[in-house]
Amino acid sequence: MLNSLFPILYGAAFVFLLWQAFRVMGQGFRAARSPKDRTGQITVHPELLDQEGRITEEDLLTVRFSGGSDSEEMPDGSRNHD
Repeated sequence: MLNSLFPILYGAAFVFLLWQAFRVMGQGFRAARSPKDRTGQITVHPELLDQEGRITEEDLLTVRFSGGSDSEEMPDGSRNHD
């Protein structure tokens, strides 16, 4: 009797966990589509604001970590030699 219950319990647990996984992934996809945070407001990282509280127009420094090659081609076609 108990041996015949295991496949049913296993199947029910599998279906439940699969449903939970899709539910959580759906919440993530919905959050990625919305620029608002959990409070319902659009948030901006503080370093992007100038002294008046507006988004800055200046060029921002970006850093990219590579796999360790000595010479690397930049997006504009130039070469970076460290």
